[in-house]
Amino acid sequence: MEAIIESSRVFYFDWELDLLHWFQDIHNGFLDFIVPKITFLGDKGWFWIVLTLIFLVIPKSRKLGVQSAIALVITVFICNIVLKNAVMRCRPCWLEPDVQLLVGIPDDFSFPSGHSNASFAVATAIFTRNKKLGIPALVLAALIAISRLYVFVHWPTDVLVGSLIGICGGITSFFIVNFIYKKLNRNGLDDARV
Repeated sequence: MEAIIESSRVFYFDWELDLLHWFQDIHNGFLDFIVPKITFLGDKGWFWIVLTLIFLVIPKSRKLGVQSAIALVITVFICNIVLKNAVMRCRPCWLEPDVQLLVGIPDDFSFPSGHSNASFAVATAIFTRNKKLGIPALVLAALIAISRLYVFVHWPTDVLVGSLIGICGGITSFFIVNFIYKKLNRNGLDDARV
């Protein structure tokens, strides 16, 4: 862990640190109880992975499950494998270790936010196929993204870029899945069997 912190790069805009300090100033018992639970939904993308698996199992939502899985694979690769290791950005909690954290100290680089990325990838995928489910999914994705600021583990630009990559991945996966299903339907397979 110390080697990662020492190898990280420190860069941020002044307004980012000001915003993070503002979030620290609004801490209260209720938010300190609920926000870590919201951020937990994004831990390792588990909630979105489970949701994707549920979509894959149910025949009527299988196309959405395939799309969500593709969105996750694309965006996790871009964010967690490529960008985090290329940019190597220091987390705010590493820079200011005296801030009382409500979650464990992350042991990977900060930029971009993986929680925001995975959340918006699947929420956008859902929204492109089902607006009724997509709106609450996007609201949850936004809450998870904002929670990362409240718990002082990401810079605002980490969350913004992670969210944008997730949205782009959700949209890109829509076109990929439409292309795949169109090819499969030409070959005589229907949507329910794929």
